[in-house]
Parts: sequence; structure tokens; C-alpha cells
Amino acid sequence: MNLPNLARTSAFRLTLLYMTLFGASVLVLLGFISWSTIALIERQTDETIEAEIRGLAEQYRGRGLLRLVDVIHERSADHADQDNVYLLTDPKLGPIAGNLTHWPARTDAGGWVQLSLTKRENGESIAHHIRARTFALPGGYRLLVGRDTNEKDKFRAIVNEAVNWSLALTFGFGLIGGVFISRRMLSRVDRISTTARGIIAGDLARRIEISGSDDEFDRLAENLNAMLDQIERLMTGMRLATDSIAHDLRGPLTRLKGRVEMALRCPPEKGQDREALADVLAQTDAALVVFDTLLKIATAEARTDPADLEPVDIASLASDAAEFYEPVAEEKGIALDVDTDGPARIRGQPQLLAQAIANLLDNAVKHTPAGGRITVTIGNRGDGVDLAVADTGPGIPEADRERVLERFVRLEESRSSPGAGLGLSLVAAVAKLHDATVRLDDNDPGLRISLRFPADPDTEGGNGAAPGTKDRLR
Repeated sequence: MNLPNLARTSAFRLTLLYMTLFGASVLVLLGFISWSTIALIERQTDETIEAEIRGLAEQYRGRGLLRLVDVIHERSADHADQDNVYLLTDPKLGPIAGNLTHWPARTDAGGWVQLSLTKRENGESIAHHIRARTFALPGGYRLLVGRDTNEKDKFRAIVNEAVNWSLALTFGFGLIGGVFISRRMLSRVDRISTTARGIIAGDLARRIEISGSDDEFDRLAENLNAMLDQIERLMTGMRLATDSIAHDLRGPLTRLKGRVEMALRCPPEKGQDREALADVLAQTDAALVVFDTLLKIATAEARTDPADLEPVDIASLASDAAEFYEPVAEEKGIALDVDTDGPARIRGQPQLLAQAIANLLDNAVKHTPAGGRITVTIGNRGDGVDLAVADTGPGIPEADRERVLERFVRLEESRSSPGAGLGLSLVAAVAKLHDATVRLDDNDPGLRISLRFPADPDTEGGNGAAPGTKDRLR
């Protein structure tokens, strides 16, 4: 990515914003340090001048004018400190002693005055600024004591130069860092965009690369990849569903059409017509069952708002479903038992849960031979509720147990029995809606299908009755 395009990115603009805020913070910090240091130097200069004036005034009061003149001559001589400035005048402001030639024209209310002097340094005339204070002595004499502030001005220039260089380096390194960070971030964004464009072009198997740094980009990539996996599963399921619907409905609809055509070709006859209508009705019911089951699966797979779930006693639902299938089981000579230790409450949708349990029982009744047994077990396990339906039928090979939970999957041994291969798919969809897990195990002989539901937190600790309670249907 070139620099003009880089400057238009949010990452670069955000970096510039932080760099500006950091630069402003550096400016305020260095400015405060500079102001505090210079203010300290100025205060020390003023205190030195006032101490000098007090000392000279004591000399005048204690030993007279001549002693004061000697002291000023001594302190303003060429070998003395050249940063100090002195001037003693008579009442008419005529110079008596010191290294200044004349009294300043104006002073402020406190007697302070700013002077400018020219000094020769290395053959050049250099302007120096003097900070001085005037003082009136008894007898009308005037005293001025000052100090050269050129060193303070040099220090101020050094500090200002340091501030300028600090700001320049801050902005320079900030700009370089901003370009580097923006390029690094944008390279990862570009990889995500490239993957997205590939997916838009039709390559649904593409996934976003994960760097392994476990940063926010990796977490975003993981979430997007999970979303893409779900979309791919849904698209695959949709294609499978449409193909399976076309395959499984072609038979009933073809037979329905053939039966109607045959009835129309034959002469009207009351008995045959009623038989034809009954056959047409049966074929229509088979098609409607497929559509109704698909609608229920779609409802279960649409993740419902948790607020739409309600407390449900799944033990009661299982008992009701078993009571409904008891006559069918007895007709086939199958024993149907329900084993529960009392109420087992979860949060869910009663209609879908009842349909899932009915599908499990219907599947067990269809595949359990005469003289077999079906056992429905419901139990509380502290942090969850277990529901299991076990039969003594032929069972399902371990290699096919995951596959039978998919839509329209029917094993070879089930081809001769009625159904569209949607019963266990609905069970899996309802389990997913309720955050339950589904397990298919060998019942030795037969099949055991177990669902583990999370317990209802609002009724935690309130599930269950006295241990050992059993409901038995035979």
C-alpha cells in the first residue's frame, strides 16, 4: 500500500491522533520544566541582588560612605565577578563608584530595572541584559546593584532548543511508528479482505489466516472462521435438503399422480374410487409429514431468544409421550418402561421437546422387534438433566452414528420402513436449541440415545423428588 492510500486509513489517522496528543503532552511537560527552571533562576538572581544590597547598606550605616565606596570599587574591579553591576551616586545622581556610567532613566515601583549593556567578548560587541535594583541610602545617596542575566538567556535558549528538538523527534518517530504500525495492521486487514473477496467469488472453503499471536485480529479471524464454517454447513445443509426433498418427495408425488391417472382412466366404481382416494390421501400425508418435519427442524435451528424459553418438566413430557406410544408398543409385543426420580426441570420450548421425545420413541418402536424392550430414563445430575431412550433393536453401527443425525439420512436396513430420515435430525436440532448434547451408544443389544440438558438455574436445587421414585408403563 502506498503512502497516499495509507494516509486515508483509520489506523494511520488514529496513530496521528495519538502522536499529536503525545506531542502535546511532551510540549506541556517540557514547557513546565523550562518555566519552572527559569523561574527558579530568576528568583535566585533577585535574592542574590537583594542580599547584596542589604550587605552594602549595612556597610554604609556601620562604617560610612568611604567604606561603601571602597567596597564597591573592590567588587566592580576588573578582576572581580564581571556578572555583577554596581553604581553609587550622589543626591544629584552623579556617579561616585561602580562599573556603570549613569543612573537609569526609569525604574518600576519596586525599584527593579532592566538594563542593556554592550560588552566586548573575543573582539566582538555582545549585548547583555542586566537585572538590577535601586536603593535609597540616608543622605540622599542612591545605590544600584545588578546582575548579568546572559547565562540565564543562554540557558533559556538551550531549553527552547531542547523542546523544539524533542517535539521534532517525537513527531518524526511517531510518524515513522505510525507508518510501520499502520502497514502491519493493514497487511492483516488486507489478508482478511482478500479472503472475503475469494469467498464472495464462490470459494466457500477459504478461511482467514491466523498468525498465532492470539491478538484481537486472531480472535476476530477465529470468530469469522467459525461464522464461515456455520454458513458453509447451512449452505451444505440447504443443498442437501433441496436434493433430498426432490428425491424423497418424487416417489410419493409420482405414485399420487399415477394413482389419480389410473382412477381417471377406469370407469367410475364406488369401491375402487374410495380406495384410490384413500391411497391419494396416504401419499399426501406422507409429503405433508416431510414438510412439517422440515419446518420444525428450521424452527429449532433458528436460535430462539432465551426470553422465549420457559421452565419445563421434561420428566412429565417423557411420561406423556410414553403413555401415548404404549398402545403401539403393546400391539408389537414390546415392553415400554419409564424410569424417573421425580421432576426434572429445564428451560425450553415444550412443543419442540415433546416432538423430539416422540421421535425418539417412534424410532425405537419401529426398530425394536417383538418381545423387545424400550426404556426411557430421566435423571437429575446436579448441573444437568439426562434423558435417555434405549431399545433392544438392531442398533446402529458406530461408523454411522454421527451420520444418522443429519437430514434425510437413512441406513440401508431402514429403506423398507416408512419415513424420510428426518426424525433424528429433529432431535439433534432441538438439542442444539437447548444447548444439550446428543450421544448414540451401543445398548448391547440395541441403541441408546442420550441427551444431556443444562439444568434450569431458576429452579436449581428444586428438581427431583424422593430418591427411587419410578413410573413404569408396560
